[in-house]
Amino acid sequence: MRVDHIGIAVKNLDSAIKYYREGLGLELLRVEEVPKEDIRVAILKAGEVTLELMEPCQNLGVVAKFISKRGEGIHHISFQVESVEDTLRLLKERGVALVDETPRTGAGGRKAAFLHPRASSGVLIELCEREQESGGINSNAG
Repeated sequence: MRVDHIGIAVKNLDSAIKYYREGLGLELLRVEEVPKEDIRVAILKAGEVTLELMEPCQNLGVVAKFISKRGEGIHHISFQVESVEDTLRLLKERGVALVDETPRTGAGGRKAAFLHPRASSGVLIELCEREQESGGINSNAG
């Protein structure tokens, strides 16, 4: 396992992108929508790790709920694994509390699954598989 990305819930994606690009000098890799999660996402390169800025689209999904309860901030830490299915099976055998027993489709079309934060001192952990190489910024983010 290695840290893949840190998910950050934001109210305004464009303002957040501006801060991370212009203020911190990070490279914007792409912007996309993840309709099943009701979010618009920006992926920025921060060394070996990426930041996943997440803005709710219609205030219906878990990110909107997170922001309404806790405000903007770190939403999750994602670890890259070889196989989300195999890792979920192993963690279930070990008694780790899971949010997802089967993978969902996350940003970049990758398989992803979440572990319950009660198992990790209140931190939401995501498991994801390696991202397929893409051809730059996805401009159809709406």
